[in-house]
Formats: sequence, C-alpha cells, structure tokens
Amino acid sequence: MTTLYLVRHGETVDNAAQILQGHLQGELNERGIQQAETTRDKLKDEPIDVFVSSDLKRSVDTCRIIAAPHHKEVETTPLLRERDWGDFTGKFIPDLKDKPWPENVESLEVLKQRALKFLEFLRTSYPNKTVLAVGHGIINKAIQSVYFHKPMGEIQKMDNAEVRIYQL
Repeated sequence: MTTLYLVRHGETVDNAAQILQGHLQGELNERGIQQAETTRDKLKDEPIDVFVSSDLKRSVDTCRIIAAPHHKEVETTPLLRERDWGDFTGKFIPDLKDKPWPENVESLEVLKQRALKFLEFLRTSYPNKTVLAVGHGIINKAIQSVYFHKPMGEIQKMDNAEVRIYQL
C-alpha cells in the first residue's frame, strides 16, 4: 500500500494579493516560506521515501523546503498542476464575481481525470512507499474528491502547507 502525504504549497505573493494563479509559476512570500518550514519541521522524522511536486515553482519550492532534512531530490509532474483558469489567469479574484466563465477554463471533469491519473501514477510507480506530494488548492481538492468518491464541493479546502495523509 502506498501512503500519500498530500500538501498544499505555502502562501504566495499572488495568494496574498487575491490573484488567480492557475498555471502561473508563483513565488512564495515570507509567510509561505515559514509555513513550508513549519511543515518541514513537523515531518523531519517521518519515513518519507519520495518527494513529488507540481512542476510549478511555488510547489517545487515548498517541496524542496520540506524535503531538505531527508536529503532527497524532488520529482516534478504536470499531473499536480493547479487548475488551468484560462483567461481568468492572473486576474484579481474579487473582480471575477459576476463574470461569465471563459470557455478555456479547465473543466472539473478534466481536472478530476488528471487527479485520478496522479493517484494511479503513485500506486504503480511507488508501491509500498511513502510519498509526499505538493500540489495546489484545487487539484488537491480534486485528488481528495476522487479518493473519497465525493463531489468537490464536499471536500474541505486545504490551508497553505497543510498536510493530509491517505492510504492508496
């Protein structure tokens, strides 16, 4: 059985500014770095075999901070990327309240298919291993939605640098 430590990246400059990041790289702010360091300190003695991250900078940076005491490299995968917000990417979230959704926003169906592929990737690539994976708010919600067979609306939002543990 594979154990998954699912983590959301630390807070970014754009999170704090309420900017919808999507596939933008993102930069951890000072608080985000501190959040990642706190998570690192909590997990430093856990027997984690593999560290996997979204290929976006904000997640890679978070994962590297957490992985440091384990002296392991961070593997990246686009399967863990945040939802593609299409034309909403880079926009101020409060300004989007009553705007019609662009057609190029990644659908929840496609997002959940990607989440399922990620879980299958972990099961087949790392059987009987403990994997820490750093993703993003919405993709992590999709992963949990698939895992629990529940609608995404029933999955509680993860805080920055929060960890949830699952057996696959």
